[in-house]
Amino acid sequence: MERAAILEVIEKHLKKSVSSVTGSIDENKALTDYGANSLDIVEIVSGTMRELKIKIPRTELSEIKNISGLVDKFEALSKN
Repeated sequence: MERAAILEVIEKHLKKSVSSVTGSIDENKALTDYGANSLDIVEIVSGTMRELKIKIPRTELSEIKNISGLVDKFEALSKN
């Protein structure tokens, strides 16, 4: 799956979970930089996993520092 398509799905779920987010997002920022709390992050990641039909083990999620890292993880797992 293309990186841009993955980012688009994450952005959609971020905007759905955090209503104050508008416009495009910066991949170098963390979800918390956009005001997402821990429950929002669970919803964003879970929604993205469901839509992309890709599972990320919880242990690997703790290593991700920003949106770019999340996109990288989805991209790597989509190629398997």
